[in-house]
Amino acid sequence: MPRVLAAAILLGTIGQAVKAEAPVSAATVPAPVFTLDQALAAAGSSAPGLDAAAADLRAAQAGRNVAGLRPNPEVQVQVENVGGTGEFRGTQSAETTTGFALPIELGGKRSARIAVADAQTWRAEVEAAVVAADLRLQVTQAYIAAIAAERRVEIAQMEADFAGVGFRAASARVTAGAASPIEQQRADVLRINADVALDRARREAETARANLGRLIGQPVVGLLDRNWFERVDSYGPSAPIKAEGTLTLAAAEADLATASAQVRLARSQRVPDVTLSAGAKRLSASNDTAAVFGVSIPLPLFNGGKAALDQATAQESASDARRRVALIDTEREIASAQAELANAAASARAAGGPGLAAAFEAARIAGIGYANGKFSQLDLIEAQRTLAQTRSAYVDALFVYHNAEARLARLVAPAPDRGTAQ
Repeated sequence: MPRVLAAAILLGTIGQAVKAEAPVSAATVPAPVFTLDQALAAAGSSAPGLDAAAADLRAAQAGRNVAGLRPNPEVQVQVENVGGTGEFRGTQSAETTTGFALPIELGGKRSARIAVADAQTWRAEVEAAVVAADLRLQVTQAYIAAIAAERRVEIAQMEADFAGVGFRAASARVTAGAASPIEQQRADVLRINADVALDRARREAETARANLGRLIGQPVVGLLDRNWFERVDSYGPSAPIKAEGTLTLAAAEADLATASAQVRLARSQRVPDVTLSAGAKRLSASNDTAAVFGVSIPLPLFNGGKAALDQATAQESASDARRRVALIDTEREIASAQAELANAAASARAAGGPGLAAAFEAARIAGIGYANGKFSQLDLIEAQRTLAQTRSAYVDALFVYHNAEARLARLVAPAPDRGTAQ
């Protein structure tokens, strides 16, 4: 009788594990599923990084308006021949000149400033897109970590159930005189360790869910999308993806565009500006007036702008070199992500298909055989360990697959259109 009871318990535990592995239907879900799209939407409405990027973009656009402004004219008032001696005592010989001075920018300074501001605006647009793409990657990875942690709780629960049933079966065999007490002691140790592992897995799952909630700015309520986590798209050899036009490379290209515009601005600064002035002079002694005209041109004796041009040119060369480095690194990372994605997809399909079914069957047979004295306790433990390891490998493969998928999506995200910054 104890053998029959132990066999029934073991079969029930295996059946529960099989049900836990099957996808949950919508009719059996006690709470609504909290999907990845919902998490992304929640993060997009509460992320301070997006607010900062939007403010930086507004500042860059305002800087574009500032760059297009021309120099302000000046009102000039000058009084001569006052407060002196003799006939220049007091204001009787005063000469008052009132006029306007208008700086004239030469060398294309205004258009060069606008070009720099345009490049900086585009850089701010790229940075805003980078922040949004990075946030999407962070939320996706946090969602993957949370759902994988909950799946690992299921595996830990299965191992704890196995250990508990195994302990009861070993106790029944010892009571019936079919096994030595050492089997009961070994089963008890496994049961204690499995309970500890289950508690640890639960804490890790709670932490992962809480971290996801902190990232999106609200508590995560409901089940996570298990069907999405278990979905693996087709995999296999894929054509290499070029880095041109991607958001990852756009930041380096925007920095190069800004550096090139700075060279143009530094070159325009070498051309001296001209200040034109015109006014009227009034002579207090005769109450006569006369027109006054003037031209002011600075002499570039000490600072001709060559040092600033050399500095800007060197910075442009450095930005160009960094762009080439970014191009190589981006294409290398894309290729690595593609390979990792294909490998993870293959591993997930293998671990979640025939391998998992075989592990379940082996654990079922070992449970029946051990309860009926056909297999040893070590055979049962090994079969149960293999099942747990196979399920764990399946979850790990899905975790790696979705992370690689998210990272690849981040790497190949398209850059924003530069048309708004022209």
